[in-house]
Formats: sequence, structure tokens, C-alpha cells
Amino acid sequence: MTIMTKLGKGALALAMAGASVLGVTGAANASPGASYIGPGHTTSGVGVWCVQHSINYYLDHNGSAYRGSAPYWSLDEDSQWGPKTEAEVRWFQAHWNYDQDGVVGPITGHQILVYGDPSYSGTPWDGPGSCYWQVPSDHMYGA
Repeated sequence: MTIMTKLGKGALALAMAGASVLGVTGAANASPGASYIGPGHTTSGVGVWCVQHSINYYLDHNGSAYRGSAPYWSLDEDSQWGPKTEAEVRWFQAHWNYDQDGVVGPITGHQILVYGDPSYSGTPWDGPGSCYWQVPSDHMYGA
């Protein structure tokens, strides 16, 4: 084996190791450290704000057709899980034909990231935004 072949294999191994640390390979969750959000889970903080903001963004950017069926015109983005946030999450889950358990796990989180504010969720071109790391999801950028 030539020195160039060894260097090439070493560089490839290093690149793959770095990619797995950065989460751009086939990991199960975009953010393995992101807790589920909702009753019995995280009920305050940045992740809750991300959910509130993303649902507001979705409603603001998808016309009155959806806003009329949502329980509230908008959510207070106060980082606190309450009955309005839970009702809006259940509506969002029903809208996508998901189990309406009112908990943001990887399936609901995926939709929230994909259809939420790209400034916070991220984009395939710019990579993950700050909410990408706070909302449980199987959504992957750069995979």
C-alpha cells in the first residue's frame, strides 16, 4: 500500500468521524439531546419557544385556510407550555394526520422544523438553525 493510499484512507476516516460528530450522517435524531416537549416532558425553555414560534410561523405563512381551523390565531411565545400551546400542537398533529397526543416527539418535531421559520429551524443551504438543536426530530440537514 502506498503512502498516498494510506493518507487517502486516513483522510476519509477522519472526515467520516467528523461528520458523525457534527450529525450529518445517518443518526436517528437531528439532536439526540433534545427532549420531548409537552406534558410529562420538557414544559419550559427554548424548545417550547421554538415550538410556539414555529407553529405561529406556519400559520402566518400558510394563509387563512389553516388559521381558521386552528384553535388560536397565534400563541404567546413565552417559552411556557400551557393549555393553548398543547391545543395548538394537537391541532398541528391532527392537520398532519398524526397521533394527537399533544407531545412534540421526533415525528411532530420533524414537521415543526420543516414548516417552521427557517431562520430558526435551518435550511439545507445554511445548515441547522438554533431550534434544530432544541426540538426532537429525525429531520436531517446535509444527510
